[in-house]
Formats: sequence, structure tokens, C-alpha cells
Amino acid sequence: MSSMFGKPRAGGERPPQSPLAECNVAILGCRGAGKSALTVKFLTKRFISEYDPNLEDTYASEELVDQQPVLLKVMDTADQDGPGNCERYLRWASAFLVVYSIEDRKSFEGCQRYLEVLALHARGCQRRCPVLLLGNKLDMEQYRQVPAAEGMSLASRFGCLFYEVSACQDFAGVQHVFHEAVREVRRQAERSLPVRPLFITEERPCLPVATPVALPPRQGLASCTFNTLSTVNCKEIPSVAQAKLVTVKSSRAQSKRKAPTLTLLKGFKIF
Repeated sequence: MSSMFGKPRAGGERPPQSPLAECNVAILGCRGAGKSALTVKFLTKRFISEYDPNLEDTYASEELVDQQPVLLKVMDTADQDGPGNCERYLRWASAFLVVYSIEDRKSFEGCQRYLEVLALHARGCQRRCPVLLLGNKLDMEQYRQVPAAEGMSLASRFGCLFYEVSACQDFAGVQHVFHEAVREVRRQAERSLPVRPLFITEERPCLPVATPVALPPRQGLASCTFNTLSTVNCKEIPSVAQAKLVTVKSSRAQSKRKAPTLTLLKGFKIF
């Protein structure tokens, strides 16, 4: 089941010749890490405290990331205590968020297994999917069991980005993580583009030249000659554009659209 969130774009339906770019993000982690809470916070700006841990679904939202629209699809996975049946998201996702709770060391140890599975998958395929390690429940700092330094060390070991957020309190931080996943996918796509030459030369055929052409002298003017030469025309081809990344807040439907939200998140208790 896939459900749609987000503010509809102005101007009616999108023309078929310009489809919206898509980015698929899979949320991975052990039960209790807060995957569903992060997903709902990003999509609705609300926090859920009770939910069905066996519920797995995919949601979609139109986002504006660095002034570029994107259809962001989020798979909220429902693995119990570690990676299982990974094929369902390994082939689907273009980026991964691996989540643990900073006040639960068991969830931190569990997310290491996810990182190992993703690293093994990356070695066996041609495309590289960005991975972001995310420490959740920053609002529970007084009960912290996993220091931030350990999270950073683990992220450095697997070559992924690292963040700590609070799905309960910090919507801006949660939104930034999801948007950063989109940016990483775009950067990876730019790295995969073939290198293009900066300049090419185009030879024009030379006009036949026999002997210098002498102009007849006029009264009071000296005679002169002209030579016809071949020309080489240089055309400049622009290099691949390097986009300047500017963080822009996304505009999304607020709590006015309560009915679709509550219907979609059946089984969730929303505050």
C-alpha cells in the first residue's frame, strides 16, 4: 500500500513530458528505535507515541529540496530484531536511513548488522546507495546509553553520514535528515555522469587560393593584396553544472488535512 502526503503543486496535473524526479528512502532499524515516529513526524509534523510495530507501509510526499521538486517515497520497514527479507528494500531504495535509539544500546548494536548488510550489498552491485546513520530520541538525553562519539565512529567506519535527532520535538532536524538523503542521491547521480570535453574544434574547409589577389590601384591610393586563409572555429561546451546547495524550508500541508492523515495512519495514536 502506498499513500500520498504533501501539498499539491499549483497548475493542475503535471505534463506527461516532464515527470517528477523520484527518491526512494528505506527506514531501517530494530523495533523500538522510532522508525515510524520519524516517518510520521516528517510527513505530518506530528508525534506518535503508540503504533503497531508490525505495520509496514510506503508513503509518498512531494518535497522541494534546494528549490528542486522531488517525489520522496518513504518505506517504513517493520523488521523485528534485525535484518530479514532484505530483498524487498535493497532493490527498491535509492537511500537508507539506519535508525537506533540513543537510550537503548541493544538497538545501536542491532543497527550495526544493518550497516553490514548494506555494505555487503553495495559490493555486489554496480550502483552505490547513500546510507545515513541516525540516533533518535535525543529528547531522552538523561537516559543516554550510546554516546554521540560511538555513533560518529560507527558511521565513519561504514562511510556514512551521522545525525542525532528527536522525533518527539525536532521537526526541522528530522526534515533536514530526509532532505539530506535526497541531496546525497543527487550527488551520487552527478558522480556517475560521464565526463564531457570542455572544448572541441571544428575544421572548416579551406577556400582554394591560387595567388594573392591584387587590387587595381586608384588615384592617390597605394596598391595592396589580400590572402584568403582557412579558419578554425572553437565551440565551447559547458561543463556539468555544479548546483549550489541552499537549504530551503519545504511547504507541506498542515493539520487542516486531518481526515486523510488519520485514515492512512490507522493503528497510530497521534498527538
